[in-house]
Amino acid sequence: MNPRYAFALALLMIPGIDLASAAEPAPAAPAPVSAQAQPQTPSIPLDELRLLVEIFHKLKSDYVEELSDKQLLESAIKGLVSGLDPHSTYLDETAYEELQEGTTGEFGGLGLEVGAEGGFLKVISPIDDTPASRAGIQAGDTIIRLDKTPTKGLSLDEAIKRMRGKPGEAIGITLLREGVEKPIELTLVRDLIKVRSVRGRLLEAGYGYLRIATFQSRTGEDLVKQLDQLKTENKGKLKGAILDLRNNPGGVLGAAVAVSDAFLDAGRIVYTEGRTADAKLSFDAKAPDLLEGAPLIVLVNEGSASASEIVAGALQDQHRALIMGRRTFGKGSVQTIMPMSNKAAIKITTARYFTPSGRSIQAEGIVPDVEIDKLKVTEMSADEGLFVKEAELSRHLSNPNAAPDKTGAKPAASTDKPTSRDEKAALAKADYEVFEALNLLKGMALMQRRQTVAP
Repeated sequence: MNPRYAFALALLMIPGIDLASAAEPAPAAPAPVSAQAQPQTPSIPLDELRLLVEIFHKLKSDYVEELSDKQLLESAIKGLVSGLDPHSTYLDETAYEELQEGTTGEFGGLGLEVGAEGGFLKVISPIDDTPASRAGIQAGDTIIRLDKTPTKGLSLDEAIKRMRGKPGEAIGITLLREGVEKPIELTLVRDLIKVRSVRGRLLEAGYGYLRIATFQSRTGEDLVKQLDQLKTENKGKLKGAILDLRNNPGGVLGAAVAVSDAFLDAGRIVYTEGRTADAKLSFDAKAPDLLEGAPLIVLVNEGSASASEIVAGALQDQHRALIMGRRTFGKGSVQTIMPMSNKAAIKITTARYFTPSGRSIQAEGIVPDVEIDKLKVTEMSADEGLFVKEAELSRHLSNPNAAPDKTGAKPAASTDKPTSRDEKAALAKADYEVFEALNLLKGMALMQRRQTVAP
């Protein structure tokens, strides 16, 4: 059989479609009076399919190298899916397995979340404590070479395959960064990426810090455990907490819902809208709020995407948290993984998600309540002796409310041990945004306490 017609036959033999009736409509038969209306059979774009068959035949016969039918058909499928939007793609068997590894939190590679933009690789965010983050790769960087291979023209799947590999193997990365004139060349050594989804610590007595690096299937459970651990370490409930979602590329939708639910008593978290019934979902919060109403600040930046934006948007709309940082990435779509019969899968965009108030953040992002520019703190060398207080001035007036001091001893220090000056300086130098968030959080906690005790 001529390959052209054989391929046409394969294309047209779609389950539920009769080839003869598709090619030439048969005359309508009178329906029985009692018959119910039958669903319309979707029409087949015969002219477009003929063009596809023609191109297939030309590539098969005239391309410079011999191509198998499987190669051509897989290329056609990849183009069909990837041409829709930046987040839809065809996953062959290997890519599908790697995606499943990523959602469980363990794989071999560099620890980068990337997307395609203008034919190049754009860094959405580095994952905490991975070769990428330790090398200083930042959200927004553009990767122009992997080893000596330009990324221009590489598909997203091909680029990811090149970055993945056995732990211990090195790879060269050349990237462009806004504000830096020359390309940055780095050599990274692949590692076994074990993404620890949730981390936490006490910044000072009563104030917790929670960092979510990515949203995996167990992130909600891990957050609850980490909160319990902080409460135990604090020997009681927290006065407030910081939830750090900076450079969090997103992940599993259910995990974003679980994290939001942890800080809400009731109300809508997120809803989705799509063409099918399965794509129309709504998620509501249930008690309890694990912080028991204590103030919450959510840190975000341009690397916070997808599931991170769901959490930030829900807590912002419900007036449960103050969002602090910089405008987020702006990915307001939901992707569904659909396994295929050949052990591959397609990842396609099936819905848009909306915050409780009905906002779509697609290509817009979440705008923080309090914005913080990218700043770095440097230590001043000013001599503290230049600053003089009133009590050090000669002939200063005494304080009429002060208790008489017959011994000359200094007043007793507060029993609440504040964070030392050196510790504050170290925090500000290491992470200025967390330092500012902590200061604001303490102010919010103070106002909440005053409102509670007010008559």
